[in-house]
Amino acid sequence: MSDDPRPPEDTIRVILVEDDEDVRIGCRQALELAGFPVQAHASVEAARGALQPEPAALLPVVVLCDVRLPGASGLDWQRELQALDAELPVILITGHGDIAMAVQAMQQGTYDFIAKPFASDHLASVVRRAADKRRLALQVRALRRQLEQRQGIEAMLLGRSAAMERLRQRVQALAATSADVVIYGETGTGKELVARCLHEHGPRRKAHFVALNCGGLPENLAETELFGHEAGAFTGAQRTRVGKFEHAHGGTLFLDEIESMPLAVQVKLLRALQERSIERIGSNKPIAVDCRVIAASKEDLKLMAEQQRFRADLYYRIGVAFIELPPLRERREDIPLLFEHFSLAAQQRFQRAAPALTPAQTATLMAHAWPGNVRELRNVAERHVLGLAGDDLPSTHGPGAGGATATPATGASLPQQLEHVERTLVADALRRHQGDAAATAQSLGIGKQTLYDKLKRLGLRAEAFR
Repeated sequence: MSDDPRPPEDTIRVILVEDDEDVRIGCRQALELAGFPVQAHASVEAARGALQPEPAALLPVVVLCDVRLPGASGLDWQRELQALDAELPVILITGHGDIAMAVQAMQQGTYDFIAKPFASDHLASVVRRAADKRRLALQVRALRRQLEQRQGIEAMLLGRSAAMERLRQRVQALAATSADVVIYGETGTGKELVARCLHEHGPRRKAHFVALNCGGLPENLAETELFGHEAGAFTGAQRTRVGKFEHAHGGTLFLDEIESMPLAVQVKLLRALQERSIERIGSNKPIAVDCRVIAASKEDLKLMAEQQRFRADLYYRIGVAFIELPPLRERREDIPLLFEHFSLAAQQRFQRAAPALTPAQTATLMAHAWPGNVRELRNVAERHVLGLAGDDLPSTHGPGAGGATATPATGASLPQQLEHVERTLVADALRRHQGDAAATAQSLGIGKQTLYDKLKRLGLRAEAFR
């Protein structure tokens, strides 16, 4: 039994190929005593199946293979494996006359060779080093994938709040699919940004992302925008035009403010979604389209369908998966990070430095209701960089603030300003949960008794928000 204190051998298995049954049994026993799971085979042809269930680049395996075998040789398989994954460790078992050949194979990528006869502890030692190398390679690959995904999605969907973490997880899960998605969110919460994130981190990212804002489009214009038209289809149609649906073939069609789409156009959109084909205006020729449809709405489409303001059959057709974006007032802890991000972008864009925020200004930003959400915050950051904001940062008396708090005086001390921000956050949570102390405490990530202590210190009463 190996006295190596490291336990990772149970995560790396050994694929053993040896036609000599006695040698095969001896190698298997030695490796299993050293803590390795072993799959033993008498030929390369029999061993190939062990690598089939998943890509070789992801397999936690080390290959131990005799050079001289009936059928494909160990060298043949080594070259085959190297083509699949150059970092997959292959150890060759050689006879005395094959050492020169094995050295040449090592120069071509073989991890190591073991010359017959060999001791069990030597075999285990070589395999253990190969397993360490394989484990490290897999860890590096996994870390690289995580970093790429983290950088990609986190670079687009900023925020450290629990709400944003949940959003990123949902976007990442849906991005890998081609399912149609409905994104709900208030104005300025970043619905198109989320749609682009779904597209750019999914299998359709190399094709077009086509956006169409349905708000305010006249019925005839909405139809030609979606489906295109043939030359002469109507007055002014001098040439053929490809519609958004057709242009998005292979990619993603984003329909913003879909709640504003005329009912007559909704009928044609439903038909296109069901049949995955469209007809240009003025043509009877169906054109097959393959695109993912992502819709965005400020209103509850199900409620609109119940009120007969939106087609129910279209709602159920596009309502495969849903993403709900939190308003900025429900993730206030992200405000400083977002403001800094937008400020840095504005400084690069306008080529000018921005003054640092004062504690009072930071408290004001944290306490504001942000009816325009992230878009409003970006505008405020840009005005701040341009020197246009001055002391005129958003107040806490805007829509949704409820007038529960007041902006601290400019000369307030830091503890006073922090208390002001805390009072605003607690009051906002109570308002959202209609004075329910348990739900409020849970949303703030604190215990119920801690919340009661804060309410007493901050001069707030839960009953006042019911």
